[in-house]
Amino acid sequence: MAAQLFLNGLVTGLLLALPALALTLIFGVLKFANFAVGAMLTLGAYAAWVANVQLGLPLTASAAIAAVTVALAGLLADQLAFERLRPRGSIGLLVASMGVSLVIENVCRFVFGNASRGFDAPPSRPMRWEGLRINQEQITTAVTVIVCLLLVDALLRFSPLGRAMRAVADNASLAAVRGVERRTIARLTWVLVGALLGLAGVLAGLDRAIDPLIGWNYQIPIFAAAILGGLGSPLGAVAGALVIGVAEEMSALVIPTNYRQVVSFAVILALLLFRSNGLFGAKAARK
Repeated sequence: MAAQLFLNGLVTGLLLALPALALTLIFGVLKFANFAVGAMLTLGAYAAWVANVQLGLPLTASAAIAAVTVALAGLLADQLAFERLRPRGSIGLLVASMGVSLVIENVCRFVFGNASRGFDAPPSRPMRWEGLRINQEQITTAVTVIVCLLLVDALLRFSPLGRAMRAVADNASLAAVRGVERRTIARLTWVLVGALLGLAGVLAGLDRAIDPLIGWNYQIPIFAAAILGGLGSPLGAVAGALVIGVAEEMSALVIPTNYRQVVSFAVILALLLFRSNGLFGAKAARK
């Protein structure tokens, strides 16, 4: 049982990795904690459901539509709210992201109602390997997330956009002197973050039923993963997500599964008390 829980925890951690990475990218480049990550994940799940169930598109095409939809939503939110409030600092942006979260969540509730929904995916039998049960959804999640992480890592390390994002994250004023326009980088960051959250919404919809609170169910673990890894550190966000995923699943050995989010709260509390920079935050702060 412990081995099965550990495997499930790794897959849960991979699912958390994309939104945790999205959260840490926004924090690194734009210097605020985006509270709307859960609502944007919800929007991605519903966008994919419309494309898959109502339009009859395959799940891969639906995932692409979800990524584009949430990317556009992020751009719109930046133009209408975040860009105007950027001079007021991180607290104003955090409060604005709470408002954006409420708007997105209630729009989804108004349009789709509170009923649970699911994708039109053909049923498949789980695989058995060394006594472990591996679902097709788990394989899809693992492959999708690993490919996305490799692409994002290549983008941040080797592309002009990645270098510009790292320059703005390190010192926005110095980057502006070198000709890097923060407004453009902010919008491109929102596009990247929206695409990651849209794909995360599809994977979440494969993992559980789609409803207006699907993103909220992941909100606390996402923040716990990003804080554990060190806000602003992409590598830390992925590592933190894996740790939180495994810890939450393994906690079923000692506490009821309904209370497993207590693990995320405990991690956040411990980090704020003893190591506020997270696992990789200190290294990121010295750059």
